[in-house]
Amino acid sequence: MDAIRNEKPNLFDFDADHEMILDNADRFARNELYGLSERMDNEEWWPDEAFPKIGDNGLFGITIPEEFGGAGLDLFAAGLVLQGLARWNHAMALAWVAHDNLCANNIYRNGNEDQRRRYLPDLCAGRKIGALGLTEPGAGSDALGSMRTTARRDGDHYVLNGSKIYITNGPVADVLLVYAKTDREKGPHGISAFIVEKDMPGFKVAQKLVKMGYRGSQTAELLFEECRVPAANRVGEENEGVRVVMSGLDLERAMISPLCLGIAERALELTVDFAKTRQQFGKPIGSFQMVQSMLADMYVHVETMRTFTYRTLSAAAKVEIGEGGRGDIHRLTAASVMYAAEATHKVLDLAVQVHGGSGYIWESEINRLFRSTKLMEIGAGTTEVRKMIISGELLKGMKRD
Repeated sequence: MDAIRNEKPNLFDFDADHEMILDNADRFARNELYGLSERMDNEEWWPDEAFPKIGDNGLFGITIPEEFGGAGLDLFAAGLVLQGLARWNHAMALAWVAHDNLCANNIYRNGNEDQRRRYLPDLCAGRKIGALGLTEPGAGSDALGSMRTTARRDGDHYVLNGSKIYITNGPVADVLLVYAKTDREKGPHGISAFIVEKDMPGFKVAQKLVKMGYRGSQTAELLFEECRVPAANRVGEENEGVRVVMSGLDLERAMISPLCLGIAERALELTVDFAKTRQQFGKPIGSFQMVQSMLADMYVHVETMRTFTYRTLSAAAKVEIGEGGRGDIHRLTAASVMYAAEATHKVLDLAVQVHGGSGYIWESEINRLFRSTKLMEIGAGTTEVRKMIISGELLKGMKRD
């Protein structure tokens, strides 16, 4: 089955170095993270030792220069690490991407030199856990326009009031990149970004949320009640938080696809093994043409997802600060994550069909993977929003008579 998981065509900047990165992440996740996945799912348990181990193995800070504790590689490499982790522990992989891409990489891309030196070394080492605080109760897809969390200037501090919800890593995060309105009259253009530490007065975890899938990846509602944040922790200029959001939006979307790909690869691997060993009517079910048809469909979904994922990662790796959120890359990343999410759903649906009753049992690995599929169709922008982005960018290019 290694042949299926390690099929690595030499395209879209995939070279020997990238092959080594993927293999190293796969090996580490299989040896160190796979054994944690069942308990994480059963108990919504968080293994405190996991992040320091990931950091010790150089698997954090992939896109961050070495001077700040990172690996100094590109987004393509980061996507391959995520793909390898997702094969063996998708809940930890989700925690990884929220920490490494949404928090640490955002601070590197948009923070000043002092902020980089204060926060990035610990984040890259896994000594501190990062999170992103954007979504609010009642906001959903209109995260910027509906934002109610406010930040008012008070001397050398800003005072934050409001709440955030569905925050990955929220219950365990030490460092959070949080968005709040500093000028209500300006709507989305009156938002600023702040680095909040968990011990700052006025910040607390309101509740830990229990999920259907990605269990063990900690999720929370966060509360800010007169939370005092030093002005030195504002990221970027006041009222320019939308620029920080948009600079990382397409990178975030590009990084969802390899998460889906890793899950789909593992599902195909498990299903082929099951079809070889499960006996019915005196022969393996893999000898039945209907099962063979389902395996073939799964394989095609995985391979087309791989190609689209690598193409998008290659393109997104070249995006500079301020270039995201519009144009070809905006359309491409939305399309990539839309396809990856829907294809993963199809792969897992077929996988459970082949597994039959054993795939319907909660404790089975294939069931755990199946329960993960829906999040990527509704999280980080729904499928419907992705379609709006794609069509909107296409229509912008239409010539008028």
